[in-house]
Amino acid sequence: MYADDLVRPWWEALGETAPLFDIHTHVGTNDPSGFSCTFDQLLDALSEVDAAAAVFPLTEPKGYRRANDAVIAAAQSPVVAFCRVAPGDDAEAEALRCVRAGARGIKLHPASDEFALDDDRLHGVFGLAHELTLPVVVHAGPEIDPFGDTLLAVLRRYPRARFVLAHAALTDLAWLSGHPVDNLYLDTSWWSPTDLVVALATMPPGRVLFGSDVPYSTALWGAHAAARCARYAGLDDEQVAGVLGGNALRLVERRDAPDLGPAPGRVPVLDPLLERLYVYLAAGVEATKRGESPGQMLDLARHCCGVRPEHPDRAVFESVLELLDRYEKHAPHLETGNEYAPGWDLIAAAALVARTPGTALPG
Repeated sequence: MYADDLVRPWWEALGETAPLFDIHTHVGTNDPSGFSCTFDQLLDALSEVDAAAAVFPLTEPKGYRRANDAVIAAAQSPVVAFCRVAPGDDAEAEALRCVRAGARGIKLHPASDEFALDDDRLHGVFGLAHELTLPVVVHAGPEIDPFGDTLLAVLRRYPRARFVLAHAALTDLAWLSGHPVDNLYLDTSWWSPTDLVVALATMPPGRVLFGSDVPYSTALWGAHAAARCARYAGLDDEQVAGVLGGNALRLVERRDAPDLGPAPGRVPVLDPLLERLYVYLAAGVEATKRGESPGQMLDLARHCCGVRPEHPDRAVFESVLELLDRYEKHAPHLETGNEYAPGWDLIAAAALVARTPGTALPG
């Protein structure tokens, strides 16, 4: 899936050996976005890093009952099923039915399924999650407004439910940063290392969960991003192990979150020459996610890598150049099967490396 083989050396350089549990993966073939993933494709992606995962349906315009049944029926080690529900489709009854059938958690997508977090029809869903101490993964992507006080009200009303804001809590990270709430978690299913670094540096490490967002990314790319940003933020081995799998596994098993200590508390300062490089690479990633060529952004990124031999981060610039070389060599021969431009993950990996100096690189 995507260019995992070409990104693999950067993941392997980190030397992470902790068991992986991916809290955010999808399957389905009817999503209007054009993204799709079969169970076989999901299992192949997970096998690239020997990961277990929670899986739930992609968007199903005709409702989720059949899709939930398919996920529950197919889920077996290393995958556990979460059900996806929407208020307009008898969400409470569907959640209860799925949990009784074996679902281990719930997914809500306020954007695709067009509802608000304070929709009265969700009270029964949240009440079930509260009663059974279930994880509830909530889409918190860039196309919706911050949840703000609505989120706080839900968290306080259902304190035994475990709410996981997806995509590094993009909607609400600005006000959540440094102010965690007991039953609130976030996952790392997002491409921007700046957001991941802020989350990992300012949230307690026991509250952050590795998520890849398959098929919008891969388990390997997501694990690489979570681990590299966690190391850059200053997390130790035990804390990184929690982020990569231990924290999510405890939620799926309906256990309390681990106490892995406080957040590191500060985001490391980035060298201005690396900041220049990162800005151009991030702009290139954004273009590829629209299906466009990164164009001049890659030329500018290459110019940024012409630092003097004695620069303390010279190895980072050289590593970025290697990823850009791989992109230019291999992208013409790659396919994504969706709107992303081929090789997007190589440029995203280059942006990640540029944003996290001091973390281990391939030899």
